[in-house]
Amino acid sequence: MLRSLFTLTLMIFFLGVSFVEAKTFTGRVTKISGNNTQISIVSTIEKSEQTFDISDRNFKVTVNRRPGSVTDVSVGDLVTIFTSPTGQAQRLYKIDTAPSTSDKPANSSGSKTEMKSNATEKAAESQWTQFLGPDRKNRSPETGLLKSWPQNGPKLLWTARNLGEGYSAVSLGNGKIFTMGTRAGQEAIIALDVNTGQELWSVRQGDIFQDGQGNGPRSTPTFDNGTLYTLGASGDLSCISERGNLMWTMNILDRFSASNIVWGISESPLIDGDKVIVTPGGDRATMVALNKQTGDVLWQTAVPGNPQAGYASAIKATVNGRLQYINFCHSGLFGVDAQTGRALWGDNNAANGTANCSSPIELGNKVFYASGYGTGGALLDLGDNSPRPRLVYKTEKMKNHHGGMVEVDGFIYGANDNILTCLNAQTGAITWQDRLFGNGKGAITYADGNLYFRSENGPMYLIEGNPQEFKLISQFDQPERSSKMAWARPVVVDGKLFLRDQDLLLCYDLTK
Repeated sequence: MLRSLFTLTLMIFFLGVSFVEAKTFTGRVTKISGNNTQISIVSTIEKSEQTFDISDRNFKVTVNRRPGSVTDVSVGDLVTIFTSPTGQAQRLYKIDTAPSTSDKPANSSGSKTEMKSNATEKAAESQWTQFLGPDRKNRSPETGLLKSWPQNGPKLLWTARNLGEGYSAVSLGNGKIFTMGTRAGQEAIIALDVNTGQELWSVRQGDIFQDGQGNGPRSTPTFDNGTLYTLGASGDLSCISERGNLMWTMNILDRFSASNIVWGISESPLIDGDKVIVTPGGDRATMVALNKQTGDVLWQTAVPGNPQAGYASAIKATVNGRLQYINFCHSGLFGVDAQTGRALWGDNNAANGTANCSSPIELGNKVFYASGYGTGGALLDLGDNSPRPRLVYKTEKMKNHHGGMVEVDGFIYGANDNILTCLNAQTGAITWQDRLFGNGKGAITYADGNLYFRSENGPMYLIEGNPQEFKLISQFDQPERSSKMAWARPVVVDGKLFLRDQDLLLCYDLTK
């Protein structure tokens, strides 16, 4: 069903003001007339124009997150108009195209020395700001963590509730946790305090995706220098400030003539420089790059056959000195030139016809990827810049469904259906396998020398990151388990373990 910004209802937490129901229209100003009593805006999403009456004395203007006036707005500015349910303009928010100081991380300062800037960058890199971590390699930079757990698990610091349905994991930035769930008939983006789990704000976004495998959003928000990028299961892509202010929004399925996939859009947005990378799978728009500040299209690329989206999230990889974006769509793996969007290559050796879910793993000029449904994995050599990469090997011993994989020191760990498996990344040789008491299917991440494996049936395992033999260290059962499969990825950051389970988010202390 087509949706437009005229009918998108959001719950906005705006500059400390209480929650208000609003409709929105985002676009560029084309005219300010009637002695500043009317403003005309052309949508950057739908290319339609609308004129709003702004003569009401209660009409408010916000510029750079501070009170302003209509005189601060000029033709060409990118703005969002918030209206009442009847269409009366109530507030204008001017979107700055340059990051403001209020959007910079609290530990950054552009006026200090380069040494402090480098320290700030390292601090930012230690945060889990997006799906699969700071560089999408699914490895946490945390050290000094517990080497074993008590019988009931690490100390439970807090439990956040009322997150609704969904399989979204968490990202962190500037002392906040970001996730997605459902509220009052819509999907919602939710911010929590990292130390207490207390809710800071929530913004409602688009319709709830409903499915027999579980309702609600599947993707994880991406945090970038004070701004959040979220993608709902029905294709609603939004840019929101870390304070909960809507910057721009669009539905990528509507915008790029794409259809939703069976179990809902599951991709987490990738931010690279000034670009937002998403994979709508539309007609001549398999992957697109959008300006992260405005939502304007920078490029769009068509993979041969115009395949639908898969359930995986894109990664960045430098191959033969060329930066590429690589993702797993419905028909196979593909790579595009990061600067131009030109399709470079494709491969379907590890693709299945049902659901391709796990993100690929970059290994220099090689890429490993895998899928479930009886398929397995494949290692590709991209070294000769051929449109058809050279197949190094195929293996049926890594039929990874949606729990993901992680590469550490040349070895790949992940669930091969319901068998936790370690294989040599370069040869495909299996070094160990274990069924984990029948709980070997699940989601994985790596931190401080150990594997954190969350069985989809519930138990949380700590396993030594040893490629030569399987060594189970500790395990515990999460309290208050829902009846749904535990599909949200575990996250290890800030000395904590975060486990999302539908309506709940549990935070555990991993420090010694």
